[in-house]
Amino acid sequence: MVRRQLFVRFVVCASLPLWLAACVPAKPLSVGVHPWIGYESFYLAGEFGWLPPGVAFQQEGAARDSLAALKAGTLDAATLTLDEVVRARAGGLRLTVVLVLDVSSGVDMVLAQPGITRLANLAGKRIGVERSAMGALVLKYSLMEAGLAADAVTVVELSPDQQLAAWRERRVDAVVTYGPNAALLLREGAVKLLDSRKMPANRFGVLAVRHDRLPGREDALRALLGAHFRALEHLRNNRPDAVYRIAAHQGIRASEVVRAMAGVSLPDLAGNRHYLAPGSLFEQEVRRLNEVMTHDRLVPLGNPLVDLVDAGFLPSEEAFFL
Repeated sequence: MVRRQLFVRFVVCASLPLWLAACVPAKPLSVGVHPWIGYESFYLAGEFGWLPPGVAFQQEGAARDSLAALKAGTLDAATLTLDEVVRARAGGLRLTVVLVLDVSSGVDMVLAQPGITRLANLAGKRIGVERSAMGALVLKYSLMEAGLAADAVTVVELSPDQQLAAWRERRVDAVVTYGPNAALLLREGAVKLLDSRKMPANRFGVLAVRHDRLPGREDALRALLGAHFRALEHLRNNRPDAVYRIAAHQGIRASEVVRAMAGVSLPDLAGNRHYLAPGSLFEQEVRRLNEVMTHDRLVPLGNPLVDLVDAGFLPSEEAFFL
């Protein structure tokens, strides 16, 4: 019975010398991470010393920084949203999804300066938007709901980490945003005009790896995913501790972390096996995104989606005492 209540380290090489020797990867694995509640498992794993040798995290300001580094070859993997993976692949960067980190709805928001109370009021206004497929999709949906043409607003390219300063300096009238930045803007009196719960899609946060960087890094990836699931177990079993650690890391209040997590699902091992299986909801969403983004010219060409997913790095059931 006790065995069924314990969560064991999966290839996290800190306890047995033989494991330690076996887990040192032939090649190091560099991973880019930017601020988002769904990616905090890696931060928790690092704080508790559960990350395996040979894995190095690089803190990025936004997804665009991770994508640029992946393209330049200075990163092997990164936390991205599914639309970002589809867009990168359409641009020639062959990425493979090895883990679904989070599934969320309603986290992308259109926030406006006080006095702007309806989407229709955005006519003639400046809107800060991250250069990403999801940012473009949220903006497009918002204008459609408002009955406005694309040229009715001025788009200001701003990544989430740039939006707060632009907001305070009144360089934008509204922003498309998410994550800890949304909490900070709402604290400053921002008016929420729309969130993505009205949109017919979920946001998937994933860990994606350059396909050409997979060889030689298999053990490091398996160990990293094991550390991720261990961190999720801590979040479930020691939620108050995890919430306060995440709040300190993101620079927001614990209550804001709780609010943000209410709209986010963090798939466990069984959930990941389901999402990464052929014919799953995840695969359907990939195909829908690919079609929408191609039709709306957010990507130049359709994506063949070959080798998009590899579930082979997920821990086996034998890695856990259930």
